[in-house]
Amino acid sequence: MLVIAAPSNLGLSPLRPNHEPGTWRAPAALITAGLLQMTGPHTFKELPRLVYSTQAQAGTRLRNGYAMREFNLALADLVRGASRNGDFALVIGGDCSILLGALAGARDAGPLSLIHIDGHSDFRHPDNYDPEQSLGAVAGMDLAMATGRGDSLATEWPDIAGPLVAEADVIQLGERENRDDDFAWPDINSTAITRIDVFEAVMIGPAAVIERIRTTLDKVPDQGFWIHLDVDVLDQAVMPAVDCPGSPGIPIDDLVSIMSPFVADSRCRGMTVTVFDPDLDPDGRFAATLIGMMARLPLPD
Repeated sequence: MLVIAAPSNLGLSPLRPNHEPGTWRAPAALITAGLLQMTGPHTFKELPRLVYSTQAQAGTRLRNGYAMREFNLALADLVRGASRNGDFALVIGGDCSILLGALAGARDAGPLSLIHIDGHSDFRHPDNYDPEQSLGAVAGMDLAMATGRGDSLATEWPDIAGPLVAEADVIQLGERENRDDDFAWPDINSTAITRIDVFEAVMIGPAAVIERIRTTLDKVPDQGFWIHLDVDVLDQAVMPAVDCPGSPGIPIDDLVSIMSPFVADSRCRGMTVTVFDPDLDPDGRFAATLIGMMARLPLPD
């Protein structure tokens, strides 16, 4: 297994004036909490952190658009190397924008499916908001961009024709706002993405969720897949140390049960873990919660 530290906050908006999101500190905080001991045999690589800016940049309406692309191209190179060595890539972020580089690298071995586990669908794109009115934050757009929507800085990748993943090969698990009247990206409901919101997931239970995911993956049974875990899918009572906490969430025991068979599946090429913010965890208790949860997953050697 290759463990990659991806210290990015480039895809997030500041929560207040002069604020810089702390997700870039997550890899170091999780290593301090025991990440590398938990993973067992592994190779470790760390990407350099790039400078975060709150200012708009000429030529793009994405926040930190050029730095985001540079960071993701470097990440893609590391994930590509893992893929060519037959290694599982565990990418510890960082914000959700790192999903794009991870997918771009893993695509080296062929088309992918995606299990997108997140308390938000991250489906903002220029057809459901006005980029001229506000800068786009890639961490809230990653699934839209992975399926080909948005700025070319985040949708066009070297040696990959078309989107990083096809809609029909995506499962989105955990959205908690889609039943609100002001749901930010209702057009996701018109796509071929398999959607299991948090309310349905809790109601039907882990076994049924596993079956729904497996049914989608098995439509292309020889195709590899990637797992994306945004830890804000957990309830804010359990995991408040995230950029956008919320409730309800998928209980930890249920999440471990759901993820385990797919982490262990030989088709799984890797996993991203994102949005933990150590600035919101001064005593390290929530880092310990995450390490405890991940230790229960059957990560490959």
